[in-house]
Amino acid sequence: MSDLPRKAVTRTAKLAALPLGFAGRATWGLGKRIGGKSAELVGRELQQRTAEQLFKVLGELKGGAMKFGQAMSVFESALPEEVAGPYRAALTKLQEAAPPMPTRTVHSVLAERLGEDWHDLFLEFEDKPAAAASIGQVHRAVWHDGREVAVKVQYPGAGEALLSDLNQLSRFARLLGPLIPGMDIKPLIAELRDRVSEELDYALEAQAQRAHAEEFADDPDVLVPAVVHQCEQVLVTEWIDGIPLSEVITDGTQEQRDRAGQLLARFLFSGPSRTGLLHADPHPGNFRLLPDDPEDAETTEATEGSGGKGGWRLGVLDFGTVDRLPGGLPATIGDSLRMTLDGDAEAVYDLLREEGFVKESIELDPDAVLDYLLPIIEPAQADEFTFTRGWMRSQAARIADPRSPAHQLGKQLNLPPAYLLIHRVTLSTIGVLCQLGATVRLRDELEEWLPGFVLDDEPLTEEDSAAGA
Repeated sequence: MSDLPRKAVTRTAKLAALPLGFAGRATWGLGKRIGGKSAELVGRELQQRTAEQLFKVLGELKGGAMKFGQAMSVFESALPEEVAGPYRAALTKLQEAAPPMPTRTVHSVLAERLGEDWHDLFLEFEDKPAAAASIGQVHRAVWHDGREVAVKVQYPGAGEALLSDLNQLSRFARLLGPLIPGMDIKPLIAELRDRVSEELDYALEAQAQRAHAEEFADDPDVLVPAVVHQCEQVLVTEWIDGIPLSEVITDGTQEQRDRAGQLLARFLFSGPSRTGLLHADPHPGNFRLLPDDPEDAETTEATEGSGGKGGWRLGVLDFGTVDRLPGGLPATIGDSLRMTLDGDAEAVYDLLREEGFVKESIELDPDAVLDYLLPIIEPAQADEFTFTRGWMRSQAARIADPRSPAHQLGKQLNLPPAYLLIHRVTLSTIGVLCQLGATVRLRDELEEWLPGFVLDDEPLTEEDSAAGA
């Protein structure tokens, strides 16, 4: 296994192979059809080969290319089923695995950052990585005080690789776009590029993880592992076991799916309110489902309540990408959701225009805007809602179809920069909920945690405000 490719020409050549590969397989498919195979059968074989090459190239490059693959993999719920099938397996692999760094490279980084006697810091250290991600890989170890830990080691040259990949991928955005109908790939790549420097900074990640670990220390529903040690290119945190959400998606019971979905929604909406930070990388590889009693891991089923014997908790990993929201999620989101559910078209339109979602130069019909929004926020209307791939596909198709009024209106809406990451995180989380097929009481979480969603009956007094501060 080779080191992370760092030379721009090598990485560019690998990425360039993606569109060339697509074209080559299209020619191969034409030959197969001439040979008598049906278009449907050839199409499926073609999609499978495309998916396999996509995973191979993005996984080997790691860096920004793999980051892009991970970001896209949570949206596979929106793909038509005949396309989603072959891509699903390949893209979801990116959530949990990637080709590993050679052991000698890992040891070299640890020696450089922790000192030549780095082995003395550990009672045990497993050279085989437990997980490999976009900019680093994780090794299981035992810290010198006996705690089981996860040691995240950053790939040498990861920063240059990320920027190089994302710059190259932006050139191929039009070719990659059809993978996710109705989604503009270029802004996604631009936004990922903006986050590169933060994610490379393990000091920032440690700071964000500490804030969450402290806030959720006694929480019955969410577990965030504590930070043990941090230095440049190395982050050591407590180890947590549990069932990766990707496994719950493929093999979990319905009880596990529902519980994981409920806790994922709870963490998404409660995190900013409690920590002033939004965990902004919600792909399934960053979450674990943990039984309250580890000995019951194989037999315990999820329960409806929070925590408690026989229940499950959500383990949350990887705080490299966060959105800093000191006041929690913007009240505009809760206000607009509430007013949309109330059917107050004029108020919704005025608020969207005020916040920049509708530019001053554009005039839209408030009722048409309401009709556009209502299907999207359907999960917030009912006491509980079952998220499915079919529902996600129907939403994507409605917005992507150039003939539909929703498509024409959507093209005229604007997404202000301040909301870009929140929007992506929310969409990604909904994508994971649809992959889980979870039935979730989303409205409960919105009422509890989303500012503006519930109107206060009485205004706060000055004393109340001071006490809250």
